[in-house]
Amino acid sequence: MSPRRPIYFNASAGTQSDFLEVEGLSKFHQSLAGYTPTPLTSFPDLATELGVRSVLVKDESNRLGLPSFKVLGASWGCYRAVAAYLDLPPTVSLEEMAARAQEKTITLLAATKGNHGRAVAFMARTLGIESNIFVPDSMDEPTQNRIRSEGAKVTIIKDDYDAAVLEALKVSKETEGALLIQDTALDGYEEVPSWIVDGYSTMMFEIESQLAEMGLVATTMITPVGVGSLANTVSTFCKSREAPISVVTVEPDTAACLQDSLLKEKLTPIETSFTIMDGMNCGTVSTTAWPNLQRLVDASVTVSCHESHKAVKYLALRSVSAGPCGAASLAALRRLTKEGSQSLLTKDSVVVLLSTEGPRDYPIPLDVSPDNEVEITRMLTKINSSNPTLSTADGAGETQICDYLQAWFAHRGIESHRVEPVPGRPSVVGVLRGTGGGKSLMFNGHIDTVSLASYETDALSGAVDTRDGQQVVLGRGSLDMKGGLASALATVSAIRAGSSLRGDIIVAAVSDEEDASQGTRDILAAGWKTDGAVIPEPTGEAMAHAHKGFVWVEVDILGVAAHGSDHVHGVDAILHTGRFLQAMAEYSKTLPVDDVLGPATLHCGLIKGGEEASSYPAKCTTTIEFRTVPGQTALSILNDIKSLLQDIQAKAGNAQFKFAEPRATLCRPAHKIDADHPFIQTVADCAETVMGKRPAIQSVPFWCDAALLSETGIPSVVFGPSGHGLHGKEEYVEVESLQRLKNVYEKLAREFCA
Repeated sequence: MSPRRPIYFNASAGTQSDFLEVEGLSKFHQSLAGYTPTPLTSFPDLATELGVRSVLVKDESNRLGLPSFKVLGASWGCYRAVAAYLDLPPTVSLEEMAARAQEKTITLLAATKGNHGRAVAFMARTLGIESNIFVPDSMDEPTQNRIRSEGAKVTIIKDDYDAAVLEALKVSKETEGALLIQDTALDGYEEVPSWIVDGYSTMMFEIESQLAEMGLVATTMITPVGVGSLANTVSTFCKSREAPISVVTVEPDTAACLQDSLLKEKLTPIETSFTIMDGMNCGTVSTTAWPNLQRLVDASVTVSCHESHKAVKYLALRSVSAGPCGAASLAALRRLTKEGSQSLLTKDSVVVLLSTEGPRDYPIPLDVSPDNEVEITRMLTKINSSNPTLSTADGAGETQICDYLQAWFAHRGIESHRVEPVPGRPSVVGVLRGTGGGKSLMFNGHIDTVSLASYETDALSGAVDTRDGQQVVLGRGSLDMKGGLASALATVSAIRAGSSLRGDIIVAAVSDEEDASQGTRDILAAGWKTDGAVIPEPTGEAMAHAHKGFVWVEVDILGVAAHGSDHVHGVDAILHTGRFLQAMAEYSKTLPVDDVLGPATLHCGLIKGGEEASSYPAKCTTTIEFRTVPGQTALSILNDIKSLLQDIQAKAGNAQFKFAEPRATLCRPAHKIDADHPFIQTVADCAETVMGKRPAIQSVPFWCDAALLSETGIPSVVFGPSGHGLHGKEEYVEVESLQRLKNVYEKLAREFCA
């Protein structure tokens, strides 16, 4: 079984009794300046490659001067809505409508992911009236500006597309003369969307006429789906023909609202995530489209951004200009022919692909299809996810790598959740649900890296090379810790392709571990808990059951500022700090010792005081890092330091030694789980079976998120790959180590979650 989200086939897809051409529609479209049927281009080489009779592409890259089919529906919807509002007949000329609309001060409103809103703005400009287009804040500036170029006001909604629709609806109800022209049907708002659907039928009749001129009749049509308005037109048209045409829909993996609804057999809103197929990034199917799509669609296909991008490049080389939404139809056809079309396609098939938009800029996507731990490591390493708060160098943050991971999970139909209480610092939780009744297992891996600035060559290469006779993956974060995370992802993919387990497997890809561990704290606060956890930090294939915690403490020693010559009034805070540092050196000898972790330690990491050499310093601040063992807390350490300061003050015999209240600025607990704990032994048993030897069970000197998990009662072990160059000028992870770990993780998951 493939780990990929399967194609949905509807063996009982029905037919439509009729499809009547809307009165006046063809005449209306022909009256618009620049109207001409868009090209229907044949691809004989592609047809031969795929084993069908013909493949033809309906190229909507230039429709009435706009780069999308959307203007067909939007223009008719605007025309009918304005006519209804002004009580004009649906045969009125555009000139008369424009004059009346301007007298009544009509404004057209729409929410959009891009092309629909621009088409509404185009129609408003044609009529000489105003438009206000509502867009989600994720829309890029160039797309906003293309809408503004049609004379529209653009209102940015700090939320997603569905929220923009609701805001546009609200404003239309509150504003005199404001008409909502939306292709998304809502309860109580269905007439305008139905007119928009009608408008798209012009394209269908064009295709039928163009095919007839070639002596062909379509057998299969593939249409992109956003909210489903175009797909509604396509489905009802295709299934009304004397020889019904099979209908295949295509959606992004990350925004498959139609396929999810088809699988659940009811209209189901979903949360979407990033896709380059912007116009299809919709979470809800139109209520008017849904009944027809459920009844008439033969197959529902999802594709990745990478597949759509490859289709864009293929079409461009053959002189068809398409954006990723338009090229998605070709990507769907390739997937259908590769994975089995269940008789939808034969050697006699005539396939029409709807290419719904023209070319546009978009970020080049990485491939989410790899299931192999080495290839996943390479992909993750190519993404800059350097921590933005860790160093003075600019960090990219975790947004792009989270987008990739959500797409990776969506490609396989695996549930994922974005956790982002701090804007710009997202984490992703992927959940492979079990059948119920089994224990749950978490793989917790951080996705941030240290700065790229110290890397000597290409920090984002993700290349496979050889070091010391070993194949390795190179790049910043390959070892720390994208390689370990990749082994966990490969484990989930392998189990997804096989038999189900009773327990859930969770992959928590968390932000900010290199600094403040924001991500793991966020997922725990969101309620993600399991019966056991593996943290794939690079341990050289040893198992770590314990590590120290840390506490950062700031201490201010206070002086009195004065001119350097004024020894009577000046009090030297830096000189008095020397007494404090001497006392800290003695105090460090009394710190507790743990039987596994050894002695607790401290060091003075930062010291800052004074303004210039010619003045007495008024304050000197020392930052002390304590590496702690179980039993030490921030409160106990602060109490010790305060007592120490008070002792110095008392021994000084005067009031000149002064200090502020010590403060803990960052505190992380120690991690220690008994080496004989059942979870530790289960992991060790699985590792011994796979690797042929039992891994060492030991402590590690570094801190990691295992402590936060164990603090909440989740038994946790740190167990990750071998490599070289943590935070160094060259970093790599060993390929064979990744492979061994993936096999151990898979055995652990199958046994622990069985």
